[in-house]
Amino acid sequence: MKSIQTENYSIHFNSNCYSALNTHLKAINYSILFILVDENTHNFCLPQFIEQIETSCTIEIIEIEAGEEHKTIETCVGVWNALSELGADRKSLIINLGGGVVTDLGGFVASTFKRGLNYINVPTSLLAMVDASVGGKTGVDLGHLKNQIGVINPGEMVLIDTNFLETLPENQLRSGLAEMLKHGLIYSRDYWNKFSTDAISDYDNLIYESVIIKNSIVTKDPLEQNLRKTLNYGHTLGHAIESYFLSHPEKEALLHGEAIAVGMILATYISTELSDFPKSENEAIKKVIKRVFGEVTFSPTDYDAIIELLKYDKKNEHGNINFVLLENMGKPIIDCQVSNELIIKAFEYYRA
Repeated sequence: MKSIQTENYSIHFNSNCYSALNTHLKAINYSILFILVDENTHNFCLPQFIEQIETSCTIEIIEIEAGEEHKTIETCVGVWNALSELGADRKSLIINLGGGVVTDLGGFVASTFKRGLNYINVPTSLLAMVDASVGGKTGVDLGHLKNQIGVINPGEMVLIDTNFLETLPENQLRSGLAEMLKHGLIYSRDYWNKFSTDAISDYDNLIYESVIIKNSIVTKDPLEQNLRKTLNYGHTLGHAIESYFLSHPEKEALLHGEAIAVGMILATYISTELSDFPKSENEAIKKVIKRVFGEVTFSPTDYDAIIELLKYDKKNEHGNINFVLLENMGKPIIDCQVSNELIIKAFEYYRA
C-alpha cells in the first residue's frame, strides 16, 4: 500500500512503516527514544516492533494500565514524571504503540511535556488505525466524560502495521468496524456496501480506504470548524452512552465502537424524522449494524441520564447540543438540534 502524505505528516503501511521509521531516526539526532505501551501491547506488540528499529539511540519503555478508565490526567502525570526521571528533553521522541487510549494519551503527553516533544503513533487496534491515530487529535477523559481535555497536534508520522490485528480479541477487532461503517455513511455509499455482506476479510484494503476518507476530511478542515464535524456522526449520543455505561455500577462497560454503533442507529433514525433520510435505507442500516454488533440492552430509566450527559459534548455551541445527521448516504449535515422527545423515540426504535 502506498504511503499517504498529508500536509504535516506521512502515514505508512506494513513493510513501509519500518523503512520510513528508520530513515527518520537516522535523519534526526534524538537524545532518547521513549516507547509508550500498555500492558497488552507491552506483551504482544512491543517485541515484534522493537526488532524492526535500527538506532543507536537509548530506548526507554514506559507502560500504562490498559483500558479507557485509565485515559486520565492522573495517568498523564505518571508518564510526565517517568519522562522527567528518565531524562527526557526537547530532543526526545515518544512512540505511542497501542490502541486509541495509548495514541490519544501519548500524543497529549508529548504535546505538553516541556511545551512539546516529537511523537509517532503506531496504532495496534483496528479502531486506532482508522480513527484515533489520524488527524492529530490528542487528549484524555475528564472523569467519565470522553475526551474533554486535549489539543490538536499531529505527530511526525503514523505507522499502520496490520499484522498487529492478529493480537486483538474479537470484540476489539469488531469495535473498530464502527468507525469504518461511519466513514461509509458520511462519505461513500460504495464503501458502505463493502460491509453489507456477511463476511469481512480484506482488512488491509478496507483500512487503507478508511484512512484515505478520514484524511481527505481532516485535510480540508484540520481544526474541526465545519466539515470535520461530520466525523462525529453517531458520536453525540454514542459518547454519552459510552460514558453512562462506564460510570453506571450496574452496567457492563461498552467498547467505544459498541457505543458508537448504537449512536449511529439512533442518529440515522433521527435523520429520517428531521432531514428526510429514506426510511427504507434506515432499516437496512440498522440491520447491518445490529448484525455486526448485536444489541445493547436499554430500559426507559436509562434515557434521561444519557440525555443529561449530552450537555458535555464537545460540538456544543451557545448552549445548543449539536448533532450530525444525514440527508442521504454520503450527504451529512452538521449543527442540527434534536428534541429530547425525538431522542427517546430513537431509543424506542432501537429497541423495537
